[in-house]
Amino acid sequence: MQYIRIARFGGPEVLELAEQPTIPQPGHGEVRIKVLAAGTGFTDTFIRRGRYPDFKGPLPFTPGYDLVGVVEEAGPGVPAQLTGQLVADLCVVGGYAQYAIRPARFLVPVPDGVDPAEAVCIPLAYLTAYQMLTRYGRLPRGATILVIGASGTVGTALLDLARHLGLKAIGTCSATNMAVVERFGATAIDYRAGDFVAAVRGLTAGRAGGVGVDAAFDAIGGAHFARSFACLAPGGLLVGYGAQTMAVGGAGLASAALGLARLKLWNALSGLFGGRHAVFYNITSRRSAHPEDFKADMVTLFDLLRDRAIHPVVIDRLPLAAAREAHTRIDAGGLGGKIVLLPWPQGVISG
Repeated sequence: MQYIRIARFGGPEVLELAEQPTIPQPGHGEVRIKVLAAGTGFTDTFIRRGRYPDFKGPLPFTPGYDLVGVVEEAGPGVPAQLTGQLVADLCVVGGYAQYAIRPARFLVPVPDGVDPAEAVCIPLAYLTAYQMLTRYGRLPRGATILVIGASGTVGTALLDLARHLGLKAIGTCSATNMAVVERFGATAIDYRAGDFVAAVRGLTAGRAGGVGVDAAFDAIGGAHFARSFACLAPGGLLVGYGAQTMAVGGAGLASAALGLARLKLWNALSGLFGGRHAVFYNITSRRSAHPEDFKADMVTLFDLLRDRAIHPVVIDRLPLAAAREAHTRIDAGGLGGKIVLLPWPQGVISG
């Protein structure tokens, strides 16, 4: 089988295409999945650099945060009826491969007729967006949200789901990606053209709920959380869900920790800030704490995908050998969607 191997942390050059002569066998409670689509994204590059808090090795390892594939063999203790099912998994690492051994307990079935490349957008990007929008209090139709980095994979998922839920959206992005944001019916702000806090306040002036947005979603972290918090209307919610500045070396661990401390402080002293409050979202921690929500929300999202109520943006489909190219493009930013790796040549996906 072919797979991508990382033997040392670093840039895209550390991604190596490797082969092994044997196909791995599942153990107790595990299945072997024939991977049909492996998602790529910013989090994979975070892990590749060795800066992701939830994964530090051991080396070597195969990256790949999410995958979709067919259960080819079930190990002892796994219901035999899983064999042959198309499933999705949030694996954190291990997706960039033709085969993956995964615990059966978190697998979620993918409905018939769904494109695996679109389906693999669900486990990380869309689940993150959906849980942030719905698990901290559902926003009423007509509410206004702010999406920081709106052209990224989670950003476009937030915009897509906001449109489905009847929310108004404002998204920050670079000038080259304003059309991507506007395609979802959102208002785009070029964050390089001026003070986006002032822009948000101008766009929401005279709003019945007060100047500002009802919820803001920020993956940049660190000191940037303060700017997003300043965009909230009274009673608004800031959801932090990343530390991108730390991931790319733009800020250190202390800055990221300060950002998290601010979220906790704002939440604890909400009454002093007009009812504005803040939380931090981590998908793997939430899955561990609420596995029933994880599965239920994934099923909901796959039903929406099957019914074409949501529309993940797949900008390219590449072979495993192009993993370096995919990461180079992700590092450059401004993709406006997700690059998906297809481990098998066309016509070699059955069996």
